[in-house]
Amino acid sequence: MYHPFSVAETIKTSWKVLRGNFAILAIYSIISLVVLAFIDFLNSFVLLNSSIVSWLIVFFLQMLIQSYLALSFYKLILALMDKQYYEFEFKDIWPSFKMVFRFIMIGLAYTLLAALFLFINLLLKGYPLTLKVVELLEKLAIGYLLIRSVFCVCFIVDEDSHSYEALLQSFIITKDNFLKILLLILIVVGVIAFMLVFILAAIALYESDDESFMFRLGFYIWFVLAFPGVQVIIMVAYRKLVYAHQDVDDGFAETD
Repeated sequence: MYHPFSVAETIKTSWKVLRGNFAILAIYSIISLVVLAFIDFLNSFVLLNSSIVSWLIVFFLQMLIQSYLALSFYKLILALMDKQYYEFEFKDIWPSFKMVFRFIMIGLAYTLLAALFLFINLLLKGYPLTLKVVELLEKLAIGYLLIRSVFCVCFIVDEDSHSYEALLQSFIITKDNFLKILLLILIVVGVIAFMLVFILAAIALYESDDESFMFRLGFYIWFVLAFPGVQVIIMVAYRKLVYAHQDVDDGFAETD
């Protein structure tokens, strides 16, 4: 390969992208939090009667809005990574309904798979030893599938791929890089876990009459700091894997 995938290079490039665009990404994260908080506020009125219809309305509304926010964040990161080549507008980072629908379909597919595993576990409830083995295998299977399909959303927003195409493309580019991607994910999880513990510990040392507010504030601070970093790493890894698979330069080597 001309530019093989490297965990160290991915983290280095992600830091460059994040450092140069953190203000925009942080502001977008804050906007996302405000939108989700507003939706939760509205949902509190919708769920007053606690009916199944109200619950379904809230569920699909939240899924739709969260999908739009997530996909637009990925498109924003792509636009920021490519801003040296072209100027972008708001309409360029807003996903189409087709993209959102395809993203939701993948999410529902994994939900159905989890439901199937849960049903199998219920059938095996009377066989404790077998149940433990099956549960372990299910967790390994879900983890493996999630790692292999982690870049499907990138293909949806970058190449407008259909759901099954995005999954297939993600499996293709991760075929020979599973352990590297697993290492990258472990590093990311470790960093964001450390950030969360550090922020919550700092909040705990601060004397306040409203501890619940302070810890909620700490979570918001952590989200604004950690969420952009995680998404940037995923998108940079996606770009590097695609270009490595195509045996071409990824274009980041000269990026300052």
